[in-house]
Amino acid sequence: MTLHHESRTPEPSTPAPSIRPRRLRTTPAMRALVRETRLARSQLVLPVFVRDGQDAPRPISSLPGVVQHTLDSLCAEAERAASAGLGGMMLFGVPREEDKDAAGSAGARPDGILNRGLAAVRDAVGDDLVVMADTCLDEFTDHGHCGLLTEDGRVDNDATLEAYVALAVSQADAGAHVVGPSGMMDGQVRAIREGLDAAGHAEVAILAYAAKYASAFYGPFREAVGSSLQGDRRTYQQDPANRREGLREALLDLAEGADLVMVKPAGSYLDVLADVAAASDVPVAAYQVSGEYAMICAAAERGWIDRDAALAESLTCIVRAGADLVLSYAALEVPAVR
Repeated sequence: MTLHHESRTPEPSTPAPSIRPRRLRTTPAMRALVRETRLARSQLVLPVFVRDGQDAPRPISSLPGVVQHTLDSLCAEAERAASAGLGGMMLFGVPREEDKDAAGSAGARPDGILNRGLAAVRDAVGDDLVVMADTCLDEFTDHGHCGLLTEDGRVDNDATLEAYVALAVSQADAGAHVVGPSGMMDGQVRAIREGLDAAGHAEVAILAYAAKYASAFYGPFREAVGSSLQGDRRTYQQDPANRREGLREALLDLAEGADLVMVKPAGSYLDVLADVAAASDVPVAAYQVSGEYAMICAAAERGWIDRDAALAESLTCIVRAGADLVLSYAALEVPAVR
């Protein structure tokens, strides 16, 4: 009996792909040539802390490599930042505990630590670095909130605006190129703009902390500024669950005359950052906040990740999402991506 086997047509071999994206990844030079996002030192801003009443820089335990500066060490850091080609420096003041009060009045005093720091940095670097000031009361109040309180403990938005104007004008007087209202008070940008113009500071720019969230990533910063806060800031900072609200806040600040707008934090809010960048007609900043930086440092200390590579990648991703400038404690450490 003869068995007849079905004839089988040989299956064709899979053709070699003609489109090979890997061709553009073959060498470091090739990858650099076609890189879409480039990180430049000139778009990085270094946050720094200057503390009153100390004679030597004091390390901040939760922010490896970051210190509370004296005026002398602050100026040396500013000169280093300018020489490295950084775009700017954002100053935060840390007053003595006895100088704090319910109104945060030390913030606006010409002899207050932040204004002395601003003046010293301008004397040291002139216009070689954009000198920025944190325009908020939280470092200077004995209750740690970003505004004045009512008798029942609520933050009084409208009364706080007057304090912000005084703060911003004093910072401009001290030499700030940019003031940065970070308290998330409604109407803060318009009030500060009007106050600066009336005081003869029409050329001083406003970097509005436009979309600032009530984040769990601010912990190390609280140590850095010696915060007196009890409770939280959820009645004025944004709910981390809200995306549309971030864009709305930015649009309001743009309508009030902000020269730059910021999203804070950066790494966990890249969707909000992309939304704001797509809508904004002014430069957009993002703040890689203390907790984001500290997590990378802590993981690197345990040998789990490469510190330099992770910092460079995180900053590049923030720029890729739409940031034109980035505030980061790693600004002096991370080389520009070539």
